Amino acid sequence: MARSNLAWLLGVCSFSVAAFPLEVRAQQPTKKPNFLFIAVDDLRPALGCYGNPIVKTPNLDKLAKTSVLFRNAYCQFPLCNPSRTSMLTGKFPSTTKITDNLKHFRDTFPDWVTLPEFFRLAGYVTVRVGKIFHGGLDDEKSWVEGAEPRKERKPQDQKKYAQQSDRFVAVEENAESLLDTKTTERAVAQLEKHKDKPFFLAVGYARPHSPLIAPKKYFDLYDPTKIPLPVDFAAKPTVRPGVPEIALPARNSDLFIGRDASEKEACEYIAAYYACVSYVDAEVGRLLDALDRLGLRENTIIVFFGDHGYHLGEKGKWSKHGSLYEVALRVPLLISVPGNKGSGMPCNRPVQLSDVYPTLVELGGFPVPKSLEGKSLAPLLREPAASWHHAAFSLAQRGKVLGRTVRTERFRYIEWDAEGKLVELYDHVVDPHEMRNLAAEPTHAATVGRLRQRLKERHSTK
Repeated sequence: MARSNLAWLLGVCSFSVAAFPLEVRAQQPTKKPNFLFIAVDDLRPALGCYGNPIVKTPNLDKLAKTSVLFRNAYCQFPLCNPSRTSMLTGKFPSTTKITDNLKHFRDTFPDWVTLPEFFRLAGYVTVRVGKIFHGGLDDEKSWVEGAEPRKERKPQDQKKYAQQSDRFVAVEENAESLLDTKTTERAVAQLEKHKDKPFFLAVGYARPHSPLIAPKKYFDLYDPTKIPLPVDFAAKPTVRPGVPEIALPARNSDLFIGRDASEKEACEYIAAYYACVSYVDAEVGRLLDALDRLGLRENTIIVFFGDHGYHLGEKGKWSKHGSLYEVALRVPLLISVPGNKGSGMPCNRPVQLSDVYPTLVELGGFPVPKSLEGKSLAPLLREPAASWHHAAFSLAQRGKVLGRTVRTERFRYIEWDAEGKLVELYDHVVDPHEMRNLAAEPTHAATVGRLRQRLKERHSTK
């Protein structure tokens, strides 16, 4: 072990129960908590517990009753590799320099300690099942079990994959062979194998990432003719009056690639997306049932999240990348801590996926490394309505332009240029669908100035 890593290990990996919430300490005075870390690809907050009246997610709705549900949680980049890298390193994309699905952070920062690696160094069995880091860009240093070698990613591979993804399939036979079904089976086997050791089990589900594939019984839950379209639906990506053209890519990348979306077909694809969400909900239910069967729930901290949001026809867009709008950045985030007094309550404060790393470190009873750029959510877990002075920051790539945004409890501010000319401001109290850009209105000049300064301060420290 390198001297710098040894110093880091000695500095932060001595277990301290003092950092536990008081309620957990009372129940588990000496035993290290387990961690079940559940990632879902391309999942926006299309869940019953998030107020969606159509989608059927009984297992996640049940989990929400024993969790703090973060209503306003945001990814730091609307693309798999940058988002997951940010979350798992606890650093913003402006620091990781990862803005695509091709590069690995260790090529630039080989000694960074990831979230699972932190727990591995602290004596946990860290296990990966399914997609946690981006596909082909796994991090072998993070895992005791389940690591896979890195593969070279090429731009042409990404283009080919995207072209193959523009479809949906209801599987009538051999549904047990589907990837996410197998992921649950492997994860349950790992729970059984490591139930007597402190573990950090990371489980990654592929759906509802395109192609939208799920057993037919989940498609049968949704009638496309009864699916409402977004209020700002358009046949193709369309910027609204007063909005910079750069705000939306002209061409979709996941669904409706290079073609317009009819209203009928749009409803069919939204129904297919919901079917995939219900399928993953059922698989998460099977995983949590196994946790209960093995008697592990009372000593296991559960984190459930989507890696970024997703447009389902809002503003004519079908995908996530290149967008700094709410639907591309907002994600579901549930954190269940046994004995936590805040469980079962929602939190409205703006939080970030990069906050999860320091949160789990603190919940595990360890000092939080000062190098992490997120903020521990432990105070909000104890008291979801507690005062919170932090905002959520995100970036998105549009060609050679790196746009950036800040989300407070009320406003989203977006800027696409250094001069502050290509900007957007939305008031979520009166405009939750981001339909009216207020950035040029004199009455909001002070708000624009204040939020622009917050963006500068966020990035000037890097």
